[in-house]
Formats: sequence, C-alpha cells, structure tokens
Amino acid sequence: MKKLLVLLSFLFTINAGNAQENKKEYLQKVLNNLEKVESASYTSFNESWQPGDTVPIFTYSRYINEYNNPKDSTIGASYASFETKDMDKMDFCYNGNKRVLIYDDDKAIVEDDFTARPLPFRLVEPPFYNYTKNIIKYALQTKDNITVDLQDKGDDYFFRLVIEEDTQVEFFGKAYHMPETPFYTEPTSIYEIWIHKSNNLPYKARREMSHSISAKTITTVEFNRLSIQDFNMSDYYPKEYTIEPYRYGNQKPNSIPDLTGQLAPEWTLNDSNGNPVSLANLKSKVLLINFTGIGCGACQAAVPFLKELKGKFSNEDFDLIAIEGWSRKEHSIQVYANNKKLNYTILNANDQVIKDYQTGNAAPFFFILDEHHIIRKVIRGYGNERTDKEIMDAITELL
Repeated sequence: MKKLLVLLSFLFTINAGNAQENKKEYLQKVLNNLEKVESASYTSFNESWQPGDTVPIFTYSRYINEYNNPKDSTIGASYASFETKDMDKMDFCYNGNKRVLIYDDDKAIVEDDFTARPLPFRLVEPPFYNYTKNIIKYALQTKDNITVDLQDKGDDYFFRLVIEEDTQVEFFGKAYHMPETPFYTEPTSIYEIWIHKSNNLPYKARREMSHSISAKTITTVEFNRLSIQDFNMSDYYPKEYTIEPYRYGNQKPNSIPDLTGQLAPEWTLNDSNGNPVSLANLKSKVLLINFTGIGCGACQAAVPFLKELKGKFSNEDFDLIAIEGWSRKEHSIQVYANNKKLNYTILNANDQVIKDYQTGNAAPFFFILDEHHIIRKVIRGYGNERTDKEIMDAITELL
C-alpha cells in the first residue's frame, strides 16, 4: 500500500517567501477563472513520448472549439476538433451524448452513444480548459495521497501534481482510479500545468505515466465567443459519408482484413538500425506478424506473451516480426525495443504495408502465416489469456 499513515494526504511544497495558504488561494483563483470559461477556440499543439525517450513519437496540431456543457454529467464539456483553423475538416466531436469518429479511408462517420462498451467513465479525452480545471479542482479537494508544488517562473506559474495512489489516476471529467493493467509498472501519476500570470489561466499541460507521456500547448485563444446552444456537430459532417454505429471490438467498418487464405503481401522494411528485412527471406514454418504501435496500451500488454512465444520454438519452426506503424521513427523504435527487452525483430512500417494488410494503422493486429506465407488467421486486438490461446492454437495447428 502506498497510503502514508503519518503524513497528511495533501501536501503543498512551500517555496521561500510563500505560505502554504497563498498557494491554495492562488490555485483557487485560477480555478475560479477556469469556471468562467463558457467557450474557447484555440490551436492545440500535441506531443507524446515513451518514457526514457527525448524524441516525441507524435507531434500534431488541431484547432478546437470547446464548450462548457453543464448538462453533460460526465466530463462537463463538449468540443469539436478540426485539422485546421478554417474548420473544413472535423476529425472528432463530442456533444455530451455521443462521440463521433471520422474515417476518411472508408468515407464513414462512426457515432458512439456509449452503449456498446459500458465503462465507469466515458472514454473521451477532455478538451484543454475542462481538463486543467478538473486537475486543479482535484488537487484542492481530494483526500488522495498527493504532493503539489507551485513555482514562480517569471511570466508564469508552474504547477506540479504528483498522485501516489495504488493505481494510476486519469481525468475523464473528474478523477478516476484506473484498474490495474499489464502495461504499466508504476502507478504514480504526474500532472504539470503552466499558467500565464497575465490572465491566471493555463496554457500548457503535461501528463506523465509509467507507460506514456503527453503534453498540450494552447495558442491563439479566443474566449466566450461561442454558445453551446448553437453547437450542432452534424453541421461538420463530411458530405457523402455514411453514418455507422460504433461496435466495440469492431469500431471501424470492415475493420477485420479479409485476407485469410491469401498470399501475404510482400514487403521490405527497415529494422531499428536501418537494416532492410524482407518477408521473402523469412523461412520458418510459421510466421507471426504483429502490427503494433508505440503508445498502444494493448500492444504493450501483449509484449510479455510475445517474448515468451518467441522462446518456445526453434527458429526453423517459428518466427515473430513486429511492424511498428505509429511512430515511424528509428530512434523511438530503438528506445522501445530496449525498454521492453524485445527478443524479436521490430520493423518500421511504411504506408504501403499498412494499406496492403488493411489495418488502417490500428493496433494490435496479428497475422499468422504458414510456411508458404499464406495468411491462415487474422486477429484484431489483444485480450490477454484469450488472445494468447487463440494465437497458440493457430501456431500449433500449423506445425
């Protein structure tokens, strides 16, 4: 147990010249300002890393229209995300009742009303001001074991929250203690927020977990020019796209590649050292190709089984290749392979192999090939022991 028996569960770090009460008063002031934000439009620059790496796996920008939505009892906000500020291409939306995902390759709009996959929270990444508001509110009100530091950085204040509970804490609106999963090794959760002194509002937030690190920086902000009453997400639906329901385990139309019984598409891809590896040169009786993604929790959960699987068979009988489709960066793949102590080869994907294997860059996927490289089984997703058995049975049948 990580609960401390003697120390107070809520501890502010006191910097020279500042009393603890002043810290609380300032954070309450920031919280009050955040609660006055009825809407915000801004550009969000997003980054993510794997622990131990200094090179981001992903960097991308989105233009966001965020609305305070008190009728939504979950995160308490609605928002639409666009690829650019002209808002001609929406890529995600949440209106308080459902979320919408756009799949351009299929010309499909997938609507999720949260009935297909019941969870104790809605799996929606909150928009920036709602997100930072709930982090600060939690820091001021929680009885969890936390440490809070507030530092004067000249033009800004730097806020750091360390949550030392038995499980990781994520914010989907309010704080949720997440169930333990196979892909994190340390439950400590760290949240950092940078706050402008000029308006006492956040402009950057960083989240650090044992399995992933992410950050958002907000620019070109316009406050309270939009009204939730005018928000209709269907206004942004691409024309001539079909509307599909969300189906858990099959989120995307035609999401399971129809390649069983076909010759596996040929490829030559580089490993983490830049050396080419070709499918044609792999000669084992059974080959497992795992399409994976750095930052994918289910992919990380599968790694212990895959490492064990690689050691069960001779190289003549069985081989295992992972194809990394998310980061496309050799440095990130090297760090990932070293961190996970992989005993199998991981290759860097290209657009053609993603297209040929029809994964849509989703992960994980498992393709099981026979000695003639005929695809005998395709598995999407990872369900721990159930998927382990499914993969093992397919391999055993072919040997």
